[in-house]
Amino acid sequence: MDEAREGRVTLVGAGPGDAGLLTLRGLAALQSADVIVADRLGARAVLDQLREQGIRIDAEVIDVGKTPGLHPVPQERISQLLVDLARDGRDVVRLKGGDPFVFGRGGEELLHCRAAGLVVEVVPGVTSAVAVPAIASIPLTHRGLATAFTVVTGHDQLTQVVGGGRDHTVVLLMGVGTLAHSAHVIASGERGADCPVAIVEDGYGPGQRVTFGTLATIASQAALRQVRNPAVVVVGDVVTLSPYSPEDLSADVRHLLPDRKVLT
Repeated sequence: MDEAREGRVTLVGAGPGDAGLLTLRGLAALQSADVIVADRLGARAVLDQLREQGIRIDAEVIDVGKTPGLHPVPQERISQLLVDLARDGRDVVRLKGGDPFVFGRGGEELLHCRAAGLVVEVVPGVTSAVAVPAIASIPLTHRGLATAFTVVTGHDQLTQVVGGGRDHTVVLLMGVGTLAHSAHVIASGERGADCPVAIVEDGYGPGQRVTFGTLATIASQAALRQVRNPAVVVVGDVVTLSPYSPEDLSADVRHLLPDRKVLT
């Protein structure tokens, strides 16, 4: 390797964990990389699926994945690792779950690398905030039901979304652990306690399932079914568009679908 050559960094969004939702540009970056610095959620699943499909990825893979409460490689170290690898003359892909710029701290990594004088490219990814609700056929906006949506994490202050009505969809990421509190805060606003809610759990994964309820009942529903992260919580009237049979819904939201045709 020419030691005088400086490498480059490409931030690639892996999507929600299904290799079919990786962009063609993202795949090309993976195939041309010397080293891939990969997250746990979404990213590693996509790499495994690509290999299972016979798609050759020759790059070295460095796992910097995080689990709840356990960050074996601090964010500052991850950012510096990208710089160090590129300065060694290697083309680096930073593979991040979802989209790098949607609660992925990709902006921090971009700024750190550019401050070091590196060339950085960003390849967007499909964010789970949109893709995972789609599994349950829940659109985030819909004519006559919702004209806007807000994406927040379960760790954020929710006061900024309390004032909206049911026509403003709220998407909670990483929100299972704080679900009871979040539901209580959101219900205190215009949406009210009977606002419909859906939790899409392990989207695109082997444990994928959907739990329905209202802001008043969703925490108890989730506890009863032992819902776990990763999960996406959707709050608003768009939840009623899911084509699941009313028999699959909890009793407290069944009445919201009196005329809905059951799809098989």
